[in-house]
Amino acid sequence: MVTWRGITRKTASTVATGVVGVAVVSAARKWLGPRLGRHTLVGATTWGLRGVRAAETGAENARLFGADVLAEARQNLGETAPPPGFEPSHDHEH
Repeated sequence: MVTWRGITRKTASTVATGVVGVAVVSAARKWLGPRLGRHTLVGATTWGLRGVRAAETGAENARLFGADVLAEARQNLGETAPPPGFEPSHDHEH
């Protein structure tokens, strides 16, 4: 069973990995200066993008998991879950 704590931990771990990667590249750039080649920078950026995408995927999975739990809780109460994107009408103007 997936828990919020587990999802949060995994997302935080992925983000931390990306932050550490950026810090390493920045430090290497200062230390190596112009010797740090474009190929290395592109490779590091690629890994950074992978980390960001993994974090986005984790966040989306957490959102979907939360929606499933909410829908199941409503079902247990005998309520029907509103369709996605449904916004109830207001009786007043904004």
